Amino acid sequence: MKEFLVELTADVPEGTGQAEVERRRAAEAVRAKELAAEGHLFRLWRPVGELRVIGVWRAVDEAQLREKVLGSLPMWPWATAVITPLQPHPNDPGPTG
Repeated sequence: MKEFLVELTADVPEGTGQAEVERRRAAEAVRAKELAAEGHLFRLWRPVGELRVIGVWRAVDEAQLREKVLGSLPMWPWATAVITPLQPHPNDPGPTG
């Protein structure tokens, strides 16, 4: 699988009830755990003081990432995504540093 750096920003549509927002957030947490177990979600961060989410995601290609992986997130219809394909760097110390 290829790796992608993904920046997600959710913009809740005006007039959306708080119950719907909370329902989607709860479902998003469940789906994120499933995607991690499937090997698609590798790491996830939130910059301090921001609602933006940054993560490393894995998929066969960007089409699969958009349609099958990110597209399965309950918040996806409200999200703006910046997707950057990644490749290994020759000086990468690896997962253990």
